[in-house]
Amino acid sequence: MIVSALLTSLGINTALCVLFFILYSILRKQPSNYEVYVPRLLAKGTSRRRSHFNMERLIPSPGWVGKAWRLSEEELLSLSGLDGVVFMCIITFSLKIFTFAGIIGILVILPVNCWGSNQQDFDITNFANNSLDVFTISNVDNGSNWLWVHFSAIYLVTGFICLLLFYEYRYISSRRISFFYSSKPQPHQFTILARSTPTYPGCSISDSVENFFKDLYPSIYLSHVVVHRTSKIRTLLNESKQLYKRITRLQSDSDPTLPQHNCCGIFGLCGRKSNLQERYEKKLEDIEENVRLKQSKVLLAGEEARAAFVFFKTRFGAATASSLQQSINPTLWNTELAPEPHDVYWPFFSESFMQRWISKLVVVAASILFTILFLIPVVFVQGLTNLSQLEVLFPFLTTILTIKFVSQVITGYLPSLILQLFLKLVPPVMEFLSSIQGHISHSSIELSATKKVLWFTIWNVFFATVFSGSVLSMLSILLDPKGIPSKLAAAVPAQASFFIAYVVTTGWTSVSSELFRIIPLIFSLIRRPFTSPSDEFEEVPSIPYHRDVPRILFFGLLGIIYFFLAPLILPFLLAYLCLAYIVFRNQFMNVYAPKYETAGKCWPIVHNSMIFSMVLMHIIAVGIFALKRLPLASTLVVPLPILTLLFNEYCRKRFLPIFVAYSAESLIKRDREDENDATMTLFYDGLVNAYKDPALLPTQYSSNSGDLRSALISEA
Repeated sequence: MIVSALLTSLGINTALCVLFFILYSILRKQPSNYEVYVPRLLAKGTSRRRSHFNMERLIPSPGWVGKAWRLSEEELLSLSGLDGVVFMCIITFSLKIFTFAGIIGILVILPVNCWGSNQQDFDITNFANNSLDVFTISNVDNGSNWLWVHFSAIYLVTGFICLLLFYEYRYISSRRISFFYSSKPQPHQFTILARSTPTYPGCSISDSVENFFKDLYPSIYLSHVVVHRTSKIRTLLNESKQLYKRITRLQSDSDPTLPQHNCCGIFGLCGRKSNLQERYEKKLEDIEENVRLKQSKVLLAGEEARAAFVFFKTRFGAATASSLQQSINPTLWNTELAPEPHDVYWPFFSESFMQRWISKLVVVAASILFTILFLIPVVFVQGLTNLSQLEVLFPFLTTILTIKFVSQVITGYLPSLILQLFLKLVPPVMEFLSSIQGHISHSSIELSATKKVLWFTIWNVFFATVFSGSVLSMLSILLDPKGIPSKLAAAVPAQASFFIAYVVTTGWTSVSSELFRIIPLIFSLIRRPFTSPSDEFEEVPSIPYHRDVPRILFFGLLGIIYFFLAPLILPFLLAYLCLAYIVFRNQFMNVYAPKYETAGKCWPIVHNSMIFSMVLMHIIAVGIFALKRLPLASTLVVPLPILTLLFNEYCRKRFLPIFVAYSAESLIKRDREDENDATMTLFYDGLVNAYKDPALLPTQYSSNSGDLRSALISEA
């Protein structure tokens, strides 16, 4: 019956996927009609607004699949940066693993499981009514020699994954170094951020920074720029930007050369719009004047934060200054390499060392509390998988639950769908928590959020589901480490049907919705009646790595754990990865554009996640073979997690330093190349302007401007 429910859910999702693909093809024919693909096209200068109807645009076309398939890695690098290349490497890496594991699992392990008779005999004539336990290791007889097939598969797949991890780590490390060598001089390579700057009587922060670094680094110190407290100015600028958009919209509505959305002149609407526009313009002038006054106050009244960007003449000098402890007191003169200028997260620079330390503790506590509270929907979801429990909690549903189709949908499809809806809240919440943790760049915030979302998903989706969502039961297991393998071995195979349905509902539909970009489409349709044809579109979006990377890694964990327990999950995982491979290549080509570049810093997260998944698989295997009364196999699996952790330690020593900082050899080589570059003088002159706070730049509003993409803030 479980298999039948699973097939029902698959049928629903297949229909959804087909619908999304068709709708996407239609949108590809008319990109300028919806704010879904237009931002990237506007950036390329290829978008044109067309008002006439064109039937050809409504005919679905699969041509985008071929274009995405033919996209080379160098083209992908030019479109999305090295971060996009590494993201696609995660997908191809997972495809290699589960293709190999799928061959072993489907062709070897699955028949062995079906031939067992521990649960029930396999009925090939009535395939859909077989229990899913028939396809799992639970169906293999206790003490059977066929269990050595599973044992051998565990060793083979572990070795294959470790081999792939080594080659992928080495390849991405080499790409990171090559990317550094091939890139032009960048401001962040010559810049460090100094925080917790001490104050002295009669001496400004700027003077303290200059005196300190000139004294320590006289030959390589270039200049500096002090960070100011500008949170109030940023609030005013955001308000002025909104007013500017309203004024532009009113101007476009009254423009006779443009199509009119509303009748002007009936009941005095035209006069009301004119008065409203004048009122907005007056308010905008007042805000701009207030901004200029506050900018002058910040610059003249000493509203300096205890932080500064310090510029050096060489990359090696900046790297040396960022890695050394500058003061005898480690809480003062904290230095680190600066992020890219457009990657800087300005709001948190005014925080002191103690404030940053306290904020980290608060974020840790908030993350733990959020994780615990999230167990409530997990418990509710797990209750839906048990029909007898549902009948006790909701007696009025007893009659409905006797209907076969309804019970199959409720127990097989609905739980994972509800859980997916709740999980939509996790990435934005974790991103917010990371933003108040003290990070100085958007990329650091996203990397931190990626880790939080990943471990949150592993704990709340995997462990909470396996142990029925009970906090006390999970804590009791942690307090008894010796019983962890046996308890995991008893609980994990029982949840195979849920996680297969989870891959289908969360994986397949997430890729389809990514292709369709349903949320931007809904917002576009809502905003469309209230916008004018002259309105330009928003900036090009960037891919939310903190949402997509944890999802792929969690599916990797499920595949590694269940490949020998319930290999039926592998075809669904492979289908998801194949869809993701094509869809995300298309998105990088037509939708997303990078806002910053970390040069693949997320790969260590991928590596650590795979190591954790393999160790967890080994622990479960130890318990499984013990429960199956094959103690020799259980004992022989014990060396595997030890060898895996030793391999991880080798990779940590061999490759991880490349992702933390560039070597002295690489930095000095680039610095020597710059000695013969005549343009470096101009580059040094532009360093100070690169890290100026946008809130302190002169502002000027032009009432004649009708281009929303032109900057509201410009040089006077």
